[in-house]
Amino acid sequence: MTELPEGAWPRFHDFCRKVADWLYRPTYRLRVTGLSNVPAAGPVVLVANHSSLVEPQMIFGALPRRAVFLVKRELFRGVVGWLLHRMGQISVRRNEPDRAALSTAVRVLRAGGLVAVFPEGSRGRGDMATAHGGAAWLVRASGARVLPVACRGTLRPPGVRRRFRPVVDLAIGKPLDLDVARGRAGLDEATERLRKTLAELVRELDERRAESGIEK
Repeated sequence: MTELPEGAWPRFHDFCRKVADWLYRPTYRLRVTGLSNVPAAGPVVLVANHSSLVEPQMIFGALPRRAVFLVKRELFRGVVGWLLHRMGQISVRRNEPDRAALSTAVRVLRAGGLVAVFPEGSRGRGDMATAHGGAAWLVRASGARVLPVACRGTLRPPGVRRRFRPVVDLAIGKPLDLDVARGRAGLDEATERLRKTLAELVRELDERRAESGIEK
């Protein structure tokens, strides 16, 4: 086991990262801050807010190291599914515990990899009003650090016409050492701390964008 799941092709993964880094540049003006906060090595659970399908790909291409994402099972079909598997992404069932996916993610983390999770689950406004416990569980099972990432700009505000090359921000926060106690109560407490940390980073990013005249 390397920092990618079994069956992944490392060189193909790296090629896809380069493609993802350039894929949306003609459509969006991407600004990434805090890249120096990404640990160069060691187990990391990346948590990010989520409002569109574009954000995972942007994060994947922007990071300076390999990243394994938990991707909804519905996308693992046909050619797309084969590509995701060879890239090293993990198929996960939504809205229910998926022990196989979580076990694979833990193995990646224990091998020193980075696993990306969207704690909100389904896409929405990306304000982190709620969070599921999968990320905290992964931290407890692997001892990984938490890396918060705030994303803004991919979702068109209500009542606003389609924009030409809107500004998209990825703000990478400082790594967090999250102590997850045993039991359900410990998991819930750690999940809430994680949610508040990410929500605060999103709020700070919204304020910076508002100061420069940019909507969410």
